[in-house]
Amino acid sequence: MSKSIHDLVVFQRALDLVTTVYQVTAAFPETELYGLTSQLRRAAVRACSCIAEGQGRLTWGEWRQFLGQARGTLFEIEAQCVVANRLCMLIDSDYSRVIHELRKTGKALAGFIRWVQQKERAAKQRSNRATEQRSNPGTEQP
Repeated sequence: MSKSIHDLVVFQRALDLVTTVYQVTAAFPETELYGLTSQLRRAAVRACSCIAEGQGRLTWGEWRQFLGQARGTLFEIEAQCVVANRLCMLIDSDYSRVIHELRKTGKALAGFIRWVQQKERAAKQRSNRATEQRSNPGTEQP
């Protein structure tokens, strides 16, 4: 696992998404401060936080689980942007900006999930081989 979340491209992409969401929601009506503005901002921060929290977990499986939560949150952000756009709170150009950042983040996240899944499978295979060798000491391979 890398030493810092700052080393992760997917974390950097998620930070870009957070920045964009905060910028575009600044123009939302004040009446939405505790509505869609808050929901979108919290969801963007949550996606970024799930990536970071996953890295802090002890196993590949736990990390993958948090990455899956981040992925789901990206879909939540998209749905909230569709609603905000439909209600004319999010103009088309800002909607496109957020969707562009969502796609970049989603693409990086999908690749990262695949990488973590590969690491998880490799760790399970090593564990299975070690268990097998302890169970059958006469079948050790060089």
